[in-house]
Amino acid sequence: MSTPSSARIVDSADVSPDAVIGDGSSVWHLAQVREQAVLGENCVIGRGAYIGTGVRLGHNCKVQNYALVYEPAVLADGVFIGPAVVLTNDTYPRAINPDGSLKSAHDWEPVGVTIREGAAVGARAVCVAPVTIGAWSTIAAGAVVTKDVPDFALMAGVPARRIGWVGRAGHRLVDDGAVWRCPETGATYVETDGVLREMSENV
Repeated sequence: MSTPSSARIVDSADVSPDAVIGDGSSVWHLAQVREQAVLGENCVIGRGAYIGTGVRLGHNCKVQNYALVYEPAVLADGVFIGPAVVLTNDTYPRAINPDGSLKSAHDWEPVGVTIREGAAVGARAVCVAPVTIGAWSTIAAGAVVTKDVPDFALMAGVPARRIGWVGRAGHRLVDDGAVWRCPETGATYVETDGVLREMSENV
């Protein structure tokens, strides 16, 4: 295991010797980090969370208690995964093959969830792979995501649908006529054909 001295891994955590843990990261009680998983700098893996084989996390990610991040998920910098979130990896799940034999690792092809920079997935939400969650989007608690999510989208429901837009601060944007505005930061965004982008003066 590649673990810098500034990383904190509590004794009850199960971290593979083949995992890479970034500088300043913490892995808390009863969490499991599997083989070839890579955590960037300053990540936090909460109690009882699971990080699957080969999963990749960018810098400054938070995976809260009892979340399940199955391989081959890829999380960009600054992603938030709420408590008990599940990122799936099997499009056609079965315990057995059509002939009744127990499925093995060779009998199916895992597919992953990709989450872009700054996105947040709320408590107990499920992301059904393969899907991509857009940058700075927010998935509401309990939602079930079955389709790709645009950048800055606010998604809720089962199945999840877009109910609004959010900015980088996570607040729901307000329709201000020609633009969308963040009530927290004042940043403005423009929507064109269902795609939201930040106005140039904000970035």
